[in-house]
Amino acid sequence: MVRVKRGNVRVKRRKKILKLAKGFYGSLHRLYRPAKQAVTQALTNSFRGRREKKRNFRVLWIARINAACRSNNTTYSKFINDLKKKNVVMNRKMLAEMAIFDGDSFSKVVEFVK
Repeated sequence: MVRVKRGNVRVKRRKKILKLAKGFYGSLHRLYRPAKQAVTQALTNSFRGRREKKRNFRVLWIARINAACRSNNTTYSKFINDLKKKNVVMNRKMLAEMAIFDGDSFSKVVEFVK
């Protein structure tokens, strides 16, 4: 049987995992096996989180637009429906920014679509 000398392959693989585990608590950044499990879980969570972030921001924008609409005597659903009927193409992020930082122009948009 041929002798397998790993050389620096194993060391490099372990250093890569431990580098990714930098800042983890306790033995999770010192010992290879728990570090490997923690890094795998962390990468899974970060992958999922990048997709959830888009959903969470959309929910936040809708809540902000709804609050601004109610201060202008309408509701979010009626406002969005009127926007679509008037063929006004503005995304929810921009509408939320207008509602927070420029309430007067948001009020004008609401009046325009009514």
